[in-house]
Amino acid sequence: MGVKKIFFLLFVISTAAAAQQTNRPEDASGKYETILDSTAFSSAKSFEEKWNNFYPWGTEHNGSARMYKKQITLQDGVLQLKASPVAKAEGKSKHEPFLAIKYHSGAVHARQHITISEEHPEYIVSGEFKAPTAAGTWPAFWLTAVNGWPPETDILEFKGDDVNWQNTFITPKAVTTIKKRVPDAHEQWHTYTAVLQRVDDEKTLITYYIDGEKLGTHDSNFTNKPLWLIVNLQMEGSSGLEGPENETSYFARKITVKRTNATIN
Repeated sequence: MGVKKIFFLLFVISTAAAAQQTNRPEDASGKYETILDSTAFSSAKSFEEKWNNFYPWGTEHNGSARMYKKQITLQDGVLQLKASPVAKAEGKSKHEPFLAIKYHSGAVHARQHITISEEHPEYIVSGEFKAPTAAGTWPAFWLTAVNGWPPETDILEFKGDDVNWQNTFITPKAVTTIKKRVPDAHEQWHTYTAVLQRVDDEKTLITYYIDGEKLGTHDSNFTNKPLWLIVNLQMEGSSGLEGPENETSYFARKITVKRTNATIN
């Protein structure tokens, strides 16, 4: 075999090995259509076309923050959610564990549902974030069931420290978790991604990434179950009951949702 052929084979083998090692989500096969693009935070008009304020079910959830529109701002393509301590008591959340409301904060959810199906068998959900990690802060980027709960998949979730939790809830007690420290999560932009792939009419595989690094794959029963996509800054609750006394911010940009279409060859 000639020298040129040997070098060519070595190049092909090393390239394939590198691709297998990184296994980045953008290397996944198939043709994708973008249903939520990275420009949605570029203006109020673009935001309103693709996103709604608050949670799909209202302004409260399982922490000590109540959501207000004034806590949600857009600037230069970046979404900022701010949690501010309240000056006086505002009662309790209507959701378990019914914590006292101690903060005003922000949440948004995408208008379009994400549904893994035979027609759309693969989704890539991704975004760049600067997430607070101080005790009592609880930022998240997640998918949750439109009809009941679970299913749920948490792509980004910090609970009062620099450990990110990527969770897959099949039932309230059947949950699998990947934990990864991100020491500069609140200072530097990092990319958090989930790839959801249909296996059959019940089973979906969910593969999690941070900054393109594959961290693991979970089994789920999410096929044919519509999901909401949510970005929120909740407070206290699972992140501890002594939240910060000062204002806290959570930043997001370049959130995208892409999917394959089985009707496209």
